[in-house]
Amino acid sequence: MSSFPRSILVLRLSALGDIIHAVPAVNALREAFPDSKIGWLVEAPYAELTALVAPVDAVFTVSTKRWRRAKLGGETRGEIAALGRRLQRFAWGQVSIDFQGLMKSGVFAVMSGASRRYCFSWSAIREKPARLLGNRPVEVDTARHVVEWNMELARGAGARAGEPQFDLSRLPHDPGGSLAPLTDGRPIVFFPGAGRPEKLWGAERFRALAREVSLASGRRVLVLWGPGEESLAREIAAGGVAELAPPTDLRELAFVLGRAGCVVAGDTGPLHLAAALDVPVVGLFGPTNPARNGPWGQLDRCVESWTTTRRMDTIEVGAVRDTVVRSLAGLSVR
Repeated sequence: MSSFPRSILVLRLSALGDIIHAVPAVNALREAFPDSKIGWLVEAPYAELTALVAPVDAVFTVSTKRWRRAKLGGETRGEIAALGRRLQRFAWGQVSIDFQGLMKSGVFAVMSGASRRYCFSWSAIREKPARLLGNRPVEVDTARHVVEWNMELARGAGARAGEPQFDLSRLPHDPGGSLAPLTDGRPIVFFPGAGRPEKLWGAERFRALAREVSLASGRRVLVLWGPGEESLAREIAAGGVAELAPPTDLRELAFVLGRAGCVVAGDTGPLHLAAALDVPVVGLFGPTNPARNGPWGQLDRCVESWTTTRRMDTIEVGAVRDTVVRSLAGLSVR
């Protein structure tokens, strides 16, 4: 970076796993620029997460889905104008770093008035026109994990080289104490939901896995679920092969994941949250590449069909069971 910035605006709007993957890069920026103000622009549901897991001085929120539904009505235009004023007070003439690589994040970077707008180069940026909104493109090695992409982008903006660091210790929370008994004995935790249907492994396979891993390990199996996923979780727990967890918010989810013996999930935010909490995980990967999107630090514990069919239904229960057992024993699977 050509001069010491007064402020740095980070743009990574969503989602859970992607925000987690950007945290080490923001930690590196904080270490390199201890006297700079760092702000993070994020979708409103992730504001608390960002404030708890990243060393930021300010969190700015957007509600892009609601704004699109409102079709830029008067109230929406007022909210966006107010956001623009806040961003400009923070970042005018300073630095923005777009870890998202979309048109919407690039537009917000321009709206902020940041004069040095770092972004991914043509080869890595997700929406190619967004490259035109940045003026400090950074080349990254696209064969590496997305955590390393983010670290390279931060280094392009002046952060020092170093190993990615997470600190999510402030996130887990069990305010009523009701979740602690669920995690006695460090159960095997399933999170069967996914943001996209093609990432789902299916209730029948998870139910078969629950029977096999509980028999092989002697541990209980607990099924966590998010909004709209309760019926899937109930189907897996049917017949007593697993226990159904109560509804949890993000901080309660982190509490349960952090006390698991092993977490089994597809390419979804809770998998990456568990890995960042340094919990053994087994990731199920079909349509997404585990080399890029797998659980950071535990890529050897992925069971994948990316290199073959790219279909979740071709991932075999036996292969997942064996990986869970080895993970519980603290062993690499390769």
